[in-house]
Formats: sequence, structure tokens, C-alpha cells
Amino acid sequence: MKPDVLEINVAMQISKPINEVFEAIVNPEKMCNYFISQSTGRMEEGKDLIWKFPEFDFECPVKVVKAEPNLISYYWENSGENLLVEMKLSTVGDNFTLVKISEKSMANNEAGLKWLSGNSFGWSNFLACLKAYLEYGINLRKGSFDFMKK
Repeated sequence: MKPDVLEINVAMQISKPINEVFEAIVNPEKMCNYFISQSTGRMEEGKDLIWKFPEFDFECPVKVVKAEPNLISYYWENSGENLLVEMKLSTVGDNFTLVKISEKSMANNEAGLKWLSGNSFGWSNFLACLKAYLEYGINLRKGSFDFMKK
């Protein structure tokens, strides 16, 4: 990574097989249980989607690049920039999945540092919510960010 460019990298292990984790990420009916409130469709290669979030009043355009069991990648807009999100899934042991997420990239300036801070927290929260949903059937996100509604 270059010092003038910022990139987010987070990871978490989930106690479910890779096919279940993959399906929870690409299927909007499952994603609504821990991340988004609405999607215009399933994440499939080449699809343009619109995501809505329960605590924010905006639509987020998503351009899916890949949707394979080991790699999900897409572009989405943040602060007027189209940023690449890559989710790499790998099997660990018998029935565990390691999920690594990267989002790239922004300039190392005030706007970039704000993005780095906010989205690093966001992706860590995404992984915690995904884990809680898949392992325990709990929606951690529900009501968590109501204070942010405008």
C-alpha cells in the first residue's frame, strides 16, 4: 500500500460452512437480517443493484463485479467516489469460514481519513452482525443506529 493511498482491511472467522456464508452475503432476503433493509436483487456478476439501509435515507448504487463462493466483489459509491469492495471467503478447518473484506481506495487526506475511520468501523460491524445472524439468528443491527437517522 502506498502511503498516499488508504485502504480498509478487516477479517473475521464465522462458524458456518462457506456455502452458508456466501448465501448470506449475496441473498438480499438474508442480508436484510443483518445489513441492509432492501435490495433490488441478488448479487450476481454484472448486476446493478440499489441497496437501502434501515438507518439512512439514501439509495446506494452497487455494481457487482464477481459473485463466486470464494470472492464477492463490487463497486459502490462513497463520498462521490466509486470504491471497490472485495470479500474473500476461505474454508478453515471443518466448518468454519474466514471472511476477509477490503475496500479501496481513498487519498490520504482529511476526507480519506474520515472514510477510513467510518468504514473500518462499518465493515467490522458488518462482520459481527453477519456472525451473530448466521451463528445465533440474532439481528444485531436492528435499532443499533437509529440515533443516526436524520
